[in-house]
Amino acid sequence: MAKITKGRINIPKNVEEHLALAQKVFDKHQLDGKNSVLNTLVDLDWNTIGPKIAHCLTKHREAEEYRRKMDEAYRERDLVLPEIEEILRASKSLLKAVYTKNPKKMGEWGFSVDDTPKLKKNIQNS
Repeated sequence: MAKITKGRINIPKNVEEHLALAQKVFDKHQLDGKNSVLNTLVDLDWNTIGPKIAHCLTKHREAEEYRRKMDEAYRERDLVLPEIEEILRASKSLLKAVYTKNPKKMGEWGFSVDDTPKLKKNIQNS
């Protein structure tokens, strides 16, 4: 004889699937009307929260589109950034050589000049 289990009821972790399930539950609740078992919930009301599902899904999809655009913008930025980093390092080196005796002049070029002495690291053995 087959063993009867209580069964596992999984709610999707994926936001879009989660909202799709919520919409199905809300649709069934509306279809059942006053006879819906979900009317017995205390402190939570499907008639108040249910209509918010569609708006939430719209905002989720909008956010996903922004994420896609953000990723695309970062990829486009990353194509150019190495050249800019390279020319900036080369310019710093050249200006440092030109202004060897007065590195503070590099501030005129926008560089932040830190002329405080470097602290020596003390490595102590325990």
